[in-house]
Amino acid sequence: MKLAIVTAYPPSKVTLNEYAYHLVKQFRQHQDVTELILLTDKTEGDKDIEFTEAGCKVTVKECWTFNSYKNIVSVTKAINQTKPDSVLFNLQFMKFGDKKVAAALGLMLPLVCKLKKIPNVVLLHNILEEVDLGNAGFTSNKLMQKIYGFIGSTLTKLILKADTVAVTMQKYVDILEDKYGAKNVKLIPHGTFEIPEEPDYNLPKGPLQIMTFGKFGTYKKVEGMIEAVEMVRKSTGLDLEVVIAGTDNPNVPGYLEDVKEQYKYIPQVRFTGYVEEEDVPVIFNESAVVVFPYTSTTGSSGVLHQAGSYGKAVVMPDLGDLALLVQDEGYRGEFFEPTSIESLALAIEVLVTNEAHRQNIAKENYKAATAHPMSQIAEMYIQTFKQIIERKRVVSPLINSNTNTHEVIL
Repeated sequence: MKLAIVTAYPPSKVTLNEYAYHLVKQFRQHQDVTELILLTDKTEGDKDIEFTEAGCKVTVKECWTFNSYKNIVSVTKAINQTKPDSVLFNLQFMKFGDKKVAAALGLMLPLVCKLKKIPNVVLLHNILEEVDLGNAGFTSNKLMQKIYGFIGSTLTKLILKADTVAVTMQKYVDILEDKYGAKNVKLIPHGTFEIPEEPDYNLPKGPLQIMTFGKFGTYKKVEGMIEAVEMVRKSTGLDLEVVIAGTDNPNVPGYLEDVKEQYKYIPQVRFTGYVEEEDVPVIFNESAVVVFPYTSTTGSSGVLHQAGSYGKAVVMPDLGDLALLVQDEGYRGEFFEPTSIESLALAIEVLVTNEAHRQNIAKENYKAATAHPMSQIAEMYIQTFKQIIERKRVVSPLINSNTNTHEVIL
């Protein structure tokens, strides 16, 4: 199979680029994939395709730009030029832009593939029905939320024109089937990027690092976490360090600099900036606890799967998709009320003062993460493409047969 993937890809800073990197690592080693074609966004640096493992040929074709109205044309042109056997779209609703028209035009690409009879799968990481538009930074205006809801439903119907739409949570399958009557939705779990050897769960010497990881400023806010850790310091006397790993959300430039200035009087708060792929294991391995200071969720959490793979205890808000992941995939953590700093402080304190409890949660999370390695996820996509191709092979002779019969009657 000559497989094309439409996605952002490192060193891109557009969302889902890290997910694409780890999916590509697995696809290129799959026996049924003869060539991978990455149809990516344009970046200044070279794409990160230097892998240590052997694998198939990887071709990069930079053919789209965030917020460009021409993406539907340029990506279609790239598909025509490279002639893939199948196309996978690694998507969420703001993948191609945060401007409505640019985003919508990009999301029409699966329909283009369907019309061109190219087997295609959309990996849809979130659905708007499960996004709190106010907390997620889209809009707090009630009228605009209704407009976004209408636009989202229209775009969802477009995306559902794909041969198969893969989602990462069973609840998403249920919503798409119930609301849209979809018959082509499939559950394929998010998967875990890397599965290191099981850790010994002991922590390095020095301050206990309370870490959060991501893009901050919209529904991921770190002020409450900084204040909560300060409360735990005062109540326990423990040596704690806050580690904020990541960057601003593109919609809120300057957010972390403002936070740094606001809390400069609090000791031991470290901002790492963008974390390169090779540094991710270090950030997680040195952490005592991983915190999710979210006020909303927008899909299955890649950071939770990463935390599990490194055997980390986590502190999570009791809401939305994070709570569902605990139920569906077996992750565990201490929960807190999203709007309560006191609740967050208590959840952190429980883990940093009870070593046995912290280790038990860490072990359960490692067990949950290892249940769905990315190699398994890549296999599920390959099998899905095979099913689509076989379905088309069966239907095509029937169409030709009906056409010939019709012509004879005429």
